[in-house]
Amino acid sequence: MKASRLLHLRCLLQTRSQCRGNSILAQEPSGPKMKTEIPGPKSQQFMKELEKTQNPLSTIFVLDVDKSIGNYAVDTDGNIMLDVYEQIASLPLGYNHPAIQKVFQDSNNLSQLVNRPALGVHPTPQFIKQIDQTLLPIAPKGLECVQPMMCGSCSNENAFKAICIWYANKNRSGKSFNEEELTSSMYNKAPGCPTVSLMSFEGGFHGRTFGALACTHSKPIHKLDIPSFDWPIAPFPRYKYPLEENQRENQKDDERCLARIEELFHEYKKKSNPVVGVVVEPIQSEGGDFHGSPTFFQRLQKLTKQNNAALLIDEVQTGLGATGKFWAHEHFNLPESPDVVTFSKKFQTGGYFAKSEYQPKQPYRIFNTWMGEPAKLLVLDAILKTVKQENLIENTRKTGDVLLNGLKDLNKKYSQLILNPRGRGTFCAFDMPNASVRDKFLVHMRNAGIQMGSCGDVAIRFRPALIFTEKHANIVLDKMTEVAKKF
Repeated sequence: MKASRLLHLRCLLQTRSQCRGNSILAQEPSGPKMKTEIPGPKSQQFMKELEKTQNPLSTIFVLDVDKSIGNYAVDTDGNIMLDVYEQIASLPLGYNHPAIQKVFQDSNNLSQLVNRPALGVHPTPQFIKQIDQTLLPIAPKGLECVQPMMCGSCSNENAFKAICIWYANKNRSGKSFNEEELTSSMYNKAPGCPTVSLMSFEGGFHGRTFGALACTHSKPIHKLDIPSFDWPIAPFPRYKYPLEENQRENQKDDERCLARIEELFHEYKKKSNPVVGVVVEPIQSEGGDFHGSPTFFQRLQKLTKQNNAALLIDEVQTGLGATGKFWAHEHFNLPESPDVVTFSKKFQTGGYFAKSEYQPKQPYRIFNTWMGEPAKLLVLDAILKTVKQENLIENTRKTGDVLLNGLKDLNKKYSQLILNPRGRGTFCAFDMPNASVRDKFLVHMRNAGIQMGSCGDVAIRFRPALIFTEKHANIVLDKMTEVAKKF
């Protein structure tokens, strides 16, 4: 009898534990439910209101964030869509997760939520504790310093500055600035404002702010009318799929790109515009979900080091578990850590991790009013604890296998429509024959209750939350099959 009761108690506790872990999934609808086409009449009316004060042309629908839950987005017309785009890859736990809601319900957090200090001059004890207990434990191996920031673009902007400062400090052997440097910098002239460059890649995206745009090459619309710098732009691999059937061709493409990277280092050195840093995404996301092999990244790091430049890996979109590892560059088995890694999106805040030599020695060099936000670090702490408690990175690996294998099956059935399925974890994508077909397919999927995102010229990308499960993946694949039959 005692053994039976003990077994019953264990089962009861296990069930309760599962309910707690999956409580957000238990609150979800059974699947998509559509009342109107997208955008519906209420969304269209709100869009007209928005047009009075700003350009609404990028608006797809108007979100009812209060009714959205878990993996499901609800619009103002009451349409319930399974969201595999998750606010451009920025929601790690989906909508209205209780772990995050508790942060705002806890009265002990009230002062942190309502006060936003200028952290560069008035950090709080709580913020200093957050650095130590929330950010540093997730730092990429070998990176001792962290600089919080507000968003992905400003994270990259300030990381670029840190690299240029590091390079200049190295050249002056750590000595103080001379009078000529101080004076010339006020007129945008050398030597105070030296002629140096950052290498970036065709198809790369690092933000829409002024400096970040110089390294962004995904779409002309981002760059038109904005003056920029004479900085080198290297080719990034463009692989043929499936990878296992195209190894020789893909290795040749790695060689092509690496050879050109080496040439660019030499060309810009001869132009007296030396490359001081290389800026690269582990997976080119906005540009079209293009991948590079571990060999490519290992040799890129070696070339960068040989040319006395810094390697910055932009993990704004790939960080925090979406690829099946916490940091996507962990897939590459680099012989040593990158010099700088930027982050944002799923982290709810922004910033960069760096080796200690990339920390400026003078005040106000990397600085703005807020330099991060303690409230968002409270949210990040709740996210990280949930990811660990619910083993969500492992969930992403398993679900990613289901999703990618399903995309490969659809590629076999609809080989003229669904092309080049690829991905790591649930960070997946596929191509379509052209932009017109791709855009039409997205509209059909949205009206069938699946919110997806595009990237590059012809790609569709998946950016689901970490709570996205095999059940959700199968719903998406079934809807894709229904829509594919119409083309």
